[in-house]
Amino acid sequence: MRVAVLSDVHANLHALEAVLAEVDAAAVDAIWFLGDLVGYGPRPNECTALLQERASICLAGNHDLVVLGKISIAAFAGEAAAAATWTRSALDETARTFLESLQPQGDVTGAQLFHGSPRDPVWEYVLSEEVAGESFERTSAPLVLVGHSHIALELSNGRELRGGQAPAGTRLALGSVRRLLNPGSVGQPRDGDARAAWLEIDEEAGWATFRRTEYPVERTQAEMRDVGLPEVLAARLAHGL
Repeated sequence: MRVAVLSDVHANLHALEAVLAEVDAAAVDAIWFLGDLVGYGPRPNECTALLQERASICLAGNHDLVVLGKISIAAFAGEAAAAATWTRSALDETARTFLESLQPQGDVTGAQLFHGSPRDPVWEYVLSEEVAGESFERTSAPLVLVGHSHIALELSNGRELRGGQAPAGTRLALGSVRRLLNPGSVGQPRDGDARAAWLEIDEEAGWATFRRTEYPVERTQAEMRDVGLPEVLAARLAHGL
């Protein structure tokens, strides 16, 4: 089976549509989504509808939970809080009902999935050696998938912990060691590459490949400005920060 792993769409419809077009061209069998469908971006309802239709696994992220009122907006600061407030007012009932059904972690044969980390699936970033090591200790599957940081990442747990950021085209053999992978963000990358990020897993061939997809950033920026979302959130999309 071939799987596309997506995370952190953040209501960026143009990025999501571009990624799904490449997913379809790759003849992928399933889509797994690691959370944060909404927040920051201008098209929460359309993005939610698309992944409700397309994803066989869909997790909740912290931005999804704050929009539902399961996390207080006071837990967010600045532009993130402003975007969450706007998204609460823009979310339709169909999208809200779907988001209500989601959890921040999940399991499939051979993989464990988390929005944040195995230690804290909602809030914790896997960006340090300590958290990465703890993540391997708290899981048992050959493959651990996380989102939340918006940074494409690959770590392996063989005789010692190894890995780091995973630029476009990084290809990893699966099965020889346990791996923790973050596909990066579809809708708001933060690793200096403004292209939408995702991960392709070919279970039969035993490979995982990190992908990047061009999309019309300026169209998302224009939509964000049209609805009055904070300018800094629109500007950062052009720089992948």
